[in-house]
Amino acid sequence: MVSVTELQHQLHDLLKQLSPERLQVLADFAAYLANAESEAATQELLAIPGLLERVKQNQATPKTEYADWRMLRSDV
Repeated sequence: MVSVTELQHQLHDLLKQLSPERLQVLADFAAYLANAESEAATQELLAIPGLLERVKQNQATPKTEYADWRMLRSDV
């Protein structure tokens, strides 16, 4: 399997050979792939039962109810 670094170098070398028009196509495709990956991760999180409700509840919790973790345990 090829490492991420090797793939990045290969992609960098190939980018130098592309016309501006092809670079735009590639940029659009990369944006599409990034969006698709982000959407898949979002759907995975939304599939966790009760997660959205817990996040909303935590956002509604006043910050005064939080404690600094450094004050809770000195050995951490």
